[in-house]
Amino acid sequence: MKTLTRAVGMAACAGLALLALPAAAQDLPRTQLKVLGAWGNLSQYKNFEQPFWSKEITEKSRGAITAEITPFNEMGLKGPEIFRLMRLGVVDFGATVLGYVAGDDPRNEAIDLAGIAPDIGTARQVSDAYKPVYDKFYGEKFGIKVLGIWPYPAQVLYCNAEIRSLADIKGKKVRVAGTSLAEFIDSLGGTGITLAFNEVVPAMQNKVVDCAVTGTLSGNSAKWHEVATHIHALPLGWSQVMFAVNKRRWDGLDPKVRDFLQKEISAFEDRIWSATDEETRQGIDCNIGKDTCTMGTKAKMTLVQVNNADRQVLKKALSEVVVPKWAARCGAECAAEWNKTVGEIVGIAAPVK
Repeated sequence: MKTLTRAVGMAACAGLALLALPAAAQDLPRTQLKVLGAWGNLSQYKNFEQPFWSKEITEKSRGAITAEITPFNEMGLKGPEIFRLMRLGVVDFGATVLGYVAGDDPRNEAIDLAGIAPDIGTARQVSDAYKPVYDKFYGEKFGIKVLGIWPYPAQVLYCNAEIRSLADIKGKKVRVAGTSLAEFIDSLGGTGITLAFNEVVPAMQNKVVDCAVTGTLSGNSAKWHEVATHIHALPLGWSQVMFAVNKRRWDGLDPKVRDFLQKEISAFEDRIWSATDEETRQGIDCNIGKDTCTMGTKAKMTLVQVNNADRQVLKKALSEVVVPKWAARCGAECAAEWNKTVGEIVGIAAPVK
């Protein structure tokens, strides 16, 4: 009798556990996914992308969905090729920094024009507002469905010489990763130079560049603090990553799998936005050696705080240089679309010609 009672109890507990699982996870068909992630040497991949695909998706689907993820840099890729490979069907699910594909179309700069979002709240609003534009554009031109957009920590200036404000960029060579950032640097009297992320440390060591722009924590992880002495606190961008899927592959998945993945990826997107706010602060704390540093290497850089003069310089550069030049590259229809979305959030109107 005790054995029977125990068996009944165990069955009841199992039933309750089953009821507690999300309904979508109870009847998902077996599905194997291959994912190309972003930079594998950065914390975002190690702490979020890799565990999400290799572990969390499998657990939440009760083993129905399994995924294999590889960062694109471990495949010998540099980032700009990802969406082209997705269009050809060589890559199913993939991620890359939108700034890397700005040369393919100026729309890829739209949410991360230099200095357009001075805080992460604005960056999220801008990203969400423009996401439907990307989904439509990439769907029509590349056969790609956009599943999420998320940032790296705030992109800031690292310099290997003393700077006190943005005015000190005059005459300096600055590594940039996008056209609008190069135009912003040029407007300050500096010279924007395009270099791949992994080429920056030797370039700064050899004085090929005086300053470089990347994320607060990304730069710390890549040891930029070993070749730079000063870090400026003003966010010049967020280096947003777009995660997408080949539409033929997506449409070929079971509808229940698509619903499950979209829900989980949306929640994953929220987590990264929240974590990026903390990582931005951690990047600064670690680079200047504060005791609150827990995510990186304590260094001894000098923090340059944003002053009123910097804010005025940024405002002038945005309204007179960055946005007008981008609008000219993107065209009248693109600029009008931007004004209805991003422009309304940041209070800037792109010229429509």
